[in-house]
Amino acid sequence: MTKAFTLVELLVVMSIIGVLAAIGLVSFTTAQMRGRDVQRKSDLKQTSNALELYYADYGRYPDSITFGTQFTDGKTIYFKTLPIDPSSDRTYTYRVVPISSNQKFQLFARLENSQDQDCIDANCALNPNFAITSANTNASE
Repeated sequence: MTKAFTLVELLVVMSIIGVLAAIGLVSFTTAQMRGRDVQRKSDLKQTSNALELYYADYGRYPDSITFGTQFTDGKTIYFKTLPIDPSSDRTYTYRVVPISSNQKFQLFARLENSQDQDCIDANCALNPNFAITSANTNASE
C-alpha cells in the first residue's frame, strides 16, 4: 500500500480552509468599510480647515463649494482639490446657515458602519449620519 490521504481527510481539510477563507473575507470587507469611513471623516475635517481659512480672510463662509474641484478665491488656493467620497454612490454635502449671512457651515457625509460612535446623535440610521460644523452651530440646526 502507498501512503496517501483518504477522501475524508481531504474533505475535512477543504472544509477548514473554506471556513477560514469565509472569516477572512468578512473581516476584510469590514476593514474596507471602516477604512472608507475614516477617509470620509478625514476629508470633512480637512475641508473644514480650508473653510476656516477662508472665513479668516473674508469674515464669512463661501456660498457653495464643489467637491472634486479646486477651492480658491482667485488669489488664494485653500484646497488644491476638494475630496470626493471614496464610494462612487455617495457624496459629501456642504451648506451655510443661515444662507443670508454665511456665518455658519455644515459638512455632511453618510458613514457605512452602523456601529460608528461618531454618528449624529448616535443614530447611524440617519442619512446623512455624520457631520462636521463650524464651532457656532450643530448638525441639527
